[in-house]
This record gives sequence, structure tokens and C-alpha cells, in this order.
Amino acid sequence: MADENSRRMRSADDMILLARLLQFSDSTLPVGAFAFSNGLESAIQTGVVADAASLERFVETVVRQASGMDGIAFLHAHRAARRGAYDSVLEADRELWNRRVGEEQQMMLARMGRKFAELSLKISTFPVLERWLADIKEGTTPGCFPVGQAVALAHMGADEKQAFVVHQYGVAAMIMSAAVRLMRIDHLDTQRILFAVQARVEDDYERISGLELDEMSGFAPVFDVLVAHHTKTHVRLFMN
Repeated sequence: MADENSRRMRSADDMILLARLLQFSDSTLPVGAFAFSNGLESAIQTGVVADAASLERFVETVVRQASGMDGIAFLHAHRAARRGAYDSVLEADRELWNRRVGEEQQMMLARMGRKFAELSLKISTFPVLERWLADIKEGTTPGCFPVGQAVALAHMGADEKQAFVVHQYGVAAMIMSAAVRLMRIDHLDTQRILFAVQARVEDDYERISGLELDEMSGFAPVFDVLVAHHTKTHVRLFMN
């Protein structure tokens, strides 16, 4: 009887965790993602993205680039939070900020990071996230979104693979949300692309899971040019 009760409790915990992971990966989570296109607006303006096929290639590029940059900081922050190493959380935050060059990219990280922390603390108790938000307000840490996300998911009990999936899904979903507002594409195509892109998440995790913070890199020159282009454009709907 005791074993059966224990099994039911574990099953209930697993179901609650899954439900909360779905909530935190929802594209409608109010952390400001709707205001950013992650380079898509400039990609469309310059002709890099013109249809569903080129959009899919663009999303794959951004997701891969994110895994090798944000994803590495994310995993290190998640591991640090799990073992109670707050200084290592701050290190991941700082190292990601220093590598995300470009005013608009840093704006995206900081605004979403702070909003995510504030939202999370409104709906539940996250002691490490509360400390992190206080440090953001004091200006002692930049507050990168992937780091805050990693801390919250670690506190909720998500293992690093589950957490990494949530992070990578969010990167792709942000671009898909912008795509339906920027180009002639319907929700069927965006969902098909989103479904296809998720097939690479395991490979991306295996590629970067053993890398150190100083091995973060994001070689995607076309993406970097698009980010730079957006800062000078006169007509735009998104902050980046």
C-alpha cells in the first residue's frame, strides 16, 4: 500500500511538473517576447526570408545559434541553481551578456529576463530568482532571460534536458509569432515549421551539453548583419 501511494505521488508530481513546463513554454507568457522578432524583421526587409522555405531555414539557423550561445549559459545556470551555487548563476549571466553583442540583442535579454523574474515571483515562490531580481535592480547583474528561465525551471524540478527543450522551443516560437505579423504566411505553415524544427533539439543538446562557458559561440554572420541592419532601419514593428 505504501509503495502504491508513493507511486501515485510521483505520478502526480510528474503531471504537475509537465503542466507547469507547458505554462512556462507558452508563447503567450507575458514576458515581452511579442515585442521582439529575433532578427526576422530585417531578414524579411532584406529578402533573406521571403517564403515558408526560407523562413524554416532562418529559424533553424537562429535555433542552432541560440543553442551554442544562450543554451550553454542556460545549462550552466540550471546546474548552478540545482547545486545552490549562486555565484555561478551570476557568472553565467555575465558571460552571456558579454557575448550577446548588439544593443538590441542585449535589450531583448535584459527586458525579457526582468519581466520573467517579476512574473514568476507573482505566481509562486522562487528564492534564488528573488535574489537575482534584487541584483538586477541594483545593477550588479544584467539579468539575461535564459539565466532567469534556467533558475526557475531548476527550482520547479525540471531536469536539464526538459529545461533545455523549454528554452529552445521558446526561441523558435518567438520567431513564429513574429512571422504571422510580418509576412504572408498562415498558422498552418508556422506550426509545420515549428514542429519540424523541434526535431533538432536532441542533437543541439548533445552538441553543447559538455561545453564550458568560455566555449560559447554563435557563428552566424548573416544573422549578425541582420541584427546590425535593424538598428538603422526607419520602419519597424519590433524592438529587434
